[in-house]
Amino acid sequence: MNQLDKIRNFCIIAHIDHGKSTLADRLLEITNTVEKREMKHQLLDQMDLEREKGITIKLQPVRMKYKDYQLNLIDTPGHVDFSYEVSRSLAAVEGALLVIDASQGIQAQTLANVYLAMENDLTIIPVINKIDLPAADPDRVADEIIGLLGCEREDIIEVSAKTGQNVEQILEQAVARIPAPQTSSEQTRALVFDSFYDEYRGVVLYVRVFDGEIRKRSSIKMMATGASGEALNLGFLTPKENPADSLKTGETGYLVTNLKSVGEARVGDTVTLSDAPATEPLDGYQEVKPFVYAGLYPDDADDYAQLKEALAKLKLNDAALVWENESSAVLGNGFRVGFLGLLHMEIVKERLERNYNLQLIITNPSTDYEVRLTTGEELQLRSASDLPDPTQIQDIREPWIKGEIVVPKEYLGKVLELIVNARGMQDNISYLDDQIALITFSAPLANMLTDFYDNLKSSTSGYGSFNYELSGYKVEDLVKLDLLVAGEVVDSLSQMVHRSEAVFRGRDYVSKMKEVIPRQLFEVAVQAAIGGKIIAREDIKALGKNVTAHLYGGDVSRKKKLWAKQKKGKERMKKFGKVEIPPEAFSALLRKD
Repeated sequence: MNQLDKIRNFCIIAHIDHGKSTLADRLLEITNTVEKREMKHQLLDQMDLEREKGITIKLQPVRMKYKDYQLNLIDTPGHVDFSYEVSRSLAAVEGALLVIDASQGIQAQTLANVYLAMENDLTIIPVINKIDLPAADPDRVADEIIGLLGCEREDIIEVSAKTGQNVEQILEQAVARIPAPQTSSEQTRALVFDSFYDEYRGVVLYVRVFDGEIRKRSSIKMMATGASGEALNLGFLTPKENPADSLKTGETGYLVTNLKSVGEARVGDTVTLSDAPATEPLDGYQEVKPFVYAGLYPDDADDYAQLKEALAKLKLNDAALVWENESSAVLGNGFRVGFLGLLHMEIVKERLERNYNLQLIITNPSTDYEVRLTTGEELQLRSASDLPDPTQIQDIREPWIKGEIVVPKEYLGKVLELIVNARGMQDNISYLDDQIALITFSAPLANMLTDFYDNLKSSTSGYGSFNYELSGYKVEDLVKLDLLVAGEVVDSLSQMVHRSEAVFRGRDYVSKMKEVIPRQLFEVAVQAAIGGKIIAREDIKALGKNVTAHLYGGDVSRKKKLWAKQKKGKERMKKFGKVEIPPEAFSALLRKD
């Protein structure tokens, strides 16, 4: 029996809050990987944000010993924003634990990760978790799993990660059913399934060695980016770092390099040796590109330089983050920032505020658009304010998604109505069992970024789950919706909308603006417009002034004279007065009513 026969590589895939991190805790306890005095809840979730939100944001590998086997586990993120990272961690293993909540059953994001696992030909071990809950229905959930995987009832392990019930069976099944790793080349190749920047050590890579061996102090090369460096240190995680002399075929571990940015060692890249480089990289690498954009501005203009420095530091640790300078007449200088999705946007904003003591204003998120001009030139548009003159535009294309919604069948009608209202088109309805429906549909991404998810949760009493992936760009009848305050266009509040939704969206915007813009000494018009056509309007009434308080019943003509004088003053103010738009105006547009 060779060294590879004693190695098992697997990951955990699950929907948010199905007990993935708690199950990882129990596996670490049972294998004595972590001493009880060092154990804490959600040990593999290292970030405060992960603990607070109950989600895994940053994946974490760990090596365990069970009997005489080396078990390499990767705890993966569960959210759609990090689907590429999940796909690379699935590519780094031979098996997967599919963890399903005994009360909630299969969710849409679970399905997406199961399909990824199947594409990678992984051995899937189904696990029903939280069987100790009063609402648990393991038999119903087992029927869903059998319908999805085509497995036998006895293949499904029922556990309680919280109490530890039956968790050791998972380790037994992992050893028995997950195949040992294989090697296919004499050349050294390792897959980067995660990377992060350490300000004291440089870029640290989490890798799975597929072929050959990487030794300490080896000169290494990244095959996709072309960056060269040195393996200053390496080893495996338990989850603390354990230095070793080398990482061999089939093993996972960490590499401390002298690279300066994670952009030089992206997730999915192949590590090889500089002096004996591999001829072919491992499959599956792609450069992750953001598709959600929003303006990020400091609440205090003096913090602009600090925000710029903070974004640069964050970029060292997040290769998917892109940003460029942007200025607004209302908000001053800031940045147009690209994100992988709304959760990624929320995480970046919170990390900037917590770690760098910043107060930030974020504008309404939008997606990117492809604009073709009458001259044939193609533009990539990230902000509505950059849209060229309509007479120069031949067509505008917006990104569409392929979506999946898993929902109890009694909510089917409400969900289909929700899809139609979002300009979506239903593709197919199938059933996971007698009660659970799976709806596949197409829809414009921009309509998923507003309040689609919130509406789905409220219309299905929290039971609906949603997953999506980009499917391409389509030509649509899109227009730029401008917001005017006292006749002035506020560029930072401009939005790209479909013409059929423009009037409704315009009325919604002006009504929200009316609530947050303070009253002036003159009447202020808040308008929504497409080009030069006003499609919605609200007026903010002028403040009154008690100019007669000191007259004590004098002649009425004196009062009329003062009123006339005040009226002329207000008219003059209306011509020359400036309306200050408060930062709350931007959060008002983000608010879901």
